[in-house]
Amino acid sequence: MAETFSHEMEQELISMRKELLDKLTEDNVDFRDMVNSMGIKDSIDVAADDIAFKKMEAINKHEASRLKAIENALARIHNGRYGLCLKCGKKIPEQRLRAIPYAVLCFECKNAEEIPGHR
Repeated sequence: MAETFSHEMEQELISMRKELLDKLTEDNVDFRDMVNSMGIKDSIDVAADDIAFKKMEAINKHEASRLKAIENALARIHNGRYGLCLKCGKKIPEQRLRAIPYAVLCFECKNAEEIPGHR
């Protein structure tokens, strides 16, 4: 993989990581505020808060998973394995990495994973 492309992707991943960490920090403040605002409420308020709580929890799990994928991609850049499919070892096309900088599978392996019976 060309060094300039790897450097470009590293900068993109660092930027994505910063945005994600900022968002998670903001969400945690919102989450804390929501919990602190839970006083004596009627059953409708409690149900609405529970739905909001579960939604925020699901979003944070998704964002935490994405953050881990970004960290792993940065590690692959530093150990020279960035842009190689973790399943077959082939190069992941630059087009795919530009769209999803933390992608770990080439198109073929990703399709095989998503479509039962493919391959």
